[in-house]
Amino acid sequence: MFPDMHWATPQERTKLGQARRKQVSRQAQGVLNIKARTHSPLVLLERSMKGRVAPLVQLKYELMAESPFGYFRGAVPVMAADLALLPSTGIVSQLCGDAHVRNVGAYAAPDGRLVFDINDFDETIRGPFEWDLKRMAASISLAGRGAGLKDSSIRRAVELCMERYAAQMRAFAKMPHLEVGRFMVHRLGQVEPVHAALLKAERATPQHTLEQLTEPVSGKGGDRRFKEARPMLRRVTGAEAASVLASLHPYKQTLEPQRQHLLSFYRPVDVAFKVVGTGSVGLRDYCVYFEGNGPNDPLFLQIKEEPDSAYTAYLPDAHPDTHNGKRTADGQRAMQVQSDPFLGWTHIGVRQYLVRQLNDHKGSIELEDLAGGGLTAFAEVCGELLARGHGRSSDPALIAGYLGSGDGFAEACARFGLLYADQTEKDWQDLRRSRKAGAKA
Repeated sequence: MFPDMHWATPQERTKLGQARRKQVSRQAQGVLNIKARTHSPLVLLERSMKGRVAPLVQLKYELMAESPFGYFRGAVPVMAADLALLPSTGIVSQLCGDAHVRNVGAYAAPDGRLVFDINDFDETIRGPFEWDLKRMAASISLAGRGAGLKDSSIRRAVELCMERYAAQMRAFAKMPHLEVGRFMVHRLGQVEPVHAALLKAERATPQHTLEQLTEPVSGKGGDRRFKEARPMLRRVTGAEAASVLASLHPYKQTLEPQRQHLLSFYRPVDVAFKVVGTGSVGLRDYCVYFEGNGPNDPLFLQIKEEPDSAYTAYLPDAHPDTHNGKRTADGQRAMQVQSDPFLGWTHIGVRQYLVRQLNDHKGSIELEDLAGGGLTAFAEVCGELLARGHGRSSDPALIAGYLGSGDGFAEACARFGLLYADQTEKDWQDLRRSRKAGAKA
């Protein structure tokens, strides 16, 4: 029917993946080339702070200085530069971009059920699939050390994560594409750290958020407004609040018609500025409190500033002129089976923003949940979820062809994870020393 089009068979795509081993062998994925760094991590971090809210930059550094894992969470620009120094497979997938154990968690699906998946996409972009896996390997290594585990246990946890990823990708390579697109990861509730996150998510209702973030307005019946808890939360009024509310109009146009209709039943009540996460500290993050069918029907939307992905400068095919809120939303939809029904984007002045629900049944794991056997069980879940995200947004046969059936790739990623954990600890110490020197100056 289409004589000019060549349709590659699964076998051909698998062979193409195998051929990429000549570009970079699976064993070479365990290499870390720190000597090739052209800029110090401190310089890269300083550059990434440009344009952020100045008083909050110091808060971000303080959060990063608390622990090696805290540093790692805020140092995506450093790891992006380090990964770009290494040879890559060139097998492109949608990347989470910030794949680590705290960015996998529970949230409410459009039908109200709780789902467990990757849930942070600020750095999402299309790039070499192994970059997500290497960041996850490093995060498992740092989280394991933070939980007091030995490197031998951590190495095994990373290997199991990668083995589960590879096994799932091989399965996807043989499945109908439509089934890959809607594949659900089962048995999650039986994994203790996941179970703990799901219980947390059950409690994170909009009503719970209302009680946590707002307070009654004195003398105004049932009216409520955001609390003042500076620097983490402050009310926004006047022209700043007006500009935030004005951004809801272009945002609404990014929603599906049925979501626009649903949003029309809610009226904005109050606006706040909220500090979230570690990597995002210093970016502009607003929350709008809406009321729908009375005071017992709250809705909270987060309007979150999105700069370029930290990987953009290292990917020649990236499109830095793309709206970064849309980049984030599109990447999230590409990797998740079910996404926030209010996911969209907008702008305030020249700055670009992602819009989503705030804390709607969201729950993540804590590092203490990973003690004992928790890390191994959770690492397998992370591998399966990354495989699903990459399987939906890339070519499973191509990736499976590269990975093969052996353990070489998994073992290499485990080596890389521990090497990068070692380097992160050194970089963290450098940050702490620079802060102490700055305080004495």
